[in-house]
Parts: sequence; structure tokens; C-alpha cells
Amino acid sequence: MRFSWSWSDMILCVQGPHPLLAEEKIRRQSLRGIAVDLSEQIMQPRSVMVFQGESAPAFMAPAPENNLPQMRDPEEDLLCIAKTFSYLRESGWYWGSITASEAKQHLQKMPEGTFLVRDSTHPSYLFTLSVKTNRGPTNVRIEYADSKFRLDSNCLSKPRILAFPDVVSLIQHYVMSCTVENKNEAPYPPPSPLSPVQKEMVAAAVHLKLIRPLSRKDSVPSLQHLCRLQINKSTVEVDQLPLPRRMGYYLKQYPFQL
Repeated sequence: MRFSWSWSDMILCVQGPHPLLAEEKIRRQSLRGIAVDLSEQIMQPRSVMVFQGESAPAFMAPAPENNLPQMRDPEEDLLCIAKTFSYLRESGWYWGSITASEAKQHLQKMPEGTFLVRDSTHPSYLFTLSVKTNRGPTNVRIEYADSKFRLDSNCLSKPRILAFPDVVSLIQHYVMSCTVENKNEAPYPPPSPLSPVQKEMVAAAVHLKLIRPLSRKDSVPSLQHLCRLQINKSTVEVDQLPLPRRMGYYLKQYPFQL
């Protein structure tokens, strides 16, 4: 998709005390059709790619309104991407603008299923999932379109690929699905029963085998964040907990389990 908001708005929105995405990186997101960066090896797990003129004559009926192209509000995309960056910074396993080689170095000696999220080196993508597989570290690009994130896929399988409002929700889904399908000791509560489409995505998740995130060495999680994760693992009805308003707001800032 193309981003039509101003670059200054975008930079102001995603930057934090330690910005992880440079202005040039965001500028490149609007450049479609540029050659792929071959340094980033992409795995393709099953269905997922790891890789006014004059008035018309009276006899001419006007085109139905529903056939007109829908105009998207760029502010919606801006808010969606800004929220995703906020969640990723809170997660502790977003590594920012490291390269594929650096991600491989960090994952090389880790157990199978260890993963991290980083900025994509491809100009048409924002993020890449790097994961340690039984064949070594590999990469899966994360596609953004229509205010949703999904694993990169080809045109035929794209309608079957689940899409999520943010990257952390996407990653959490595949971690939980993979764990349930393998019938291992679940580090997170099992999700609700899966639909047929979700079962197909479970197969892709099993192939990826996402188990545990790799936290940045310079981003040790605080005791508050660890407590938040534990509460999120115990209940999804945070609003029903007898907590002070300030604490409830803190829990809502990161409503995830990993």
C-alpha cells in the first residue's frame, strides 16, 4: 500500500526516547517495485512465504456507487502503525534496524523456535520475523495492508492468511497455535477452538515453530512488565479486576502474554 501522510507526521508518531526507525526507512515504504534485497533470505512455510466530462446520454445508466474505488483515510494507517510500534517497544523482543546477518548471529546458538522481530531491509515492508529453525535462522517478512498485518504470502494463498491489527497479536497467535498443535507443555493458556481456516494456519505455525521470543540484551523487562504478562496470562477480562484505574490503564497498554 502507499502512505500518503506527511513524513514529518510519520516520524513524530513513531519516534520515542530511543527511535528505532529512521526517516529514510519510512520514506522507502512508498517505493513499490524496487528490487528485493537478496541479503535477506526468506523462508516460505507451506502457504506462507518466508519469502467531469460532459453529461452522459439519457440512455446510459450511472455506475453503481459500490463499484467506485474506496478511498482510505491515511490517518487510519498512521494510527495503526504507531500503535504497533508502541506495542513492539513494550515487548522487549523488537530489535529495530538490525540486519539479517545480525539477526542470524543472535539466533544461531539459540534453541529452535527462538524468534525476534526487526525492521525489514526490503523497502516495501516494515517488519521481518527472524526465527531459529531446525535448519538454522531464517526470515519471514510481515506484510501490511488495509490496516492489517499478516505473514507475507503469494496471491493465491493470501485470502487464507489470517490478518491482525498489530504485529504482537500476529506473533502471539502463531506462538499459541504452534504450542497447542505440538501438544507440548503450553507456556501460554491454550486459545479457543480453531476454525478450519485457523487450523490451516496452525500448520504454517508448526512449520515455523515459534516458541519463545529473544529479548534485547539492553532491554531487561521491568518487574511491572513481568507482573503485567502474568496477569494477562491469567485473564482477558482486565476490566473486571478490582484494580486502581492507573493500574488498569497500565495493563491495557500491553494486552499480550509474551
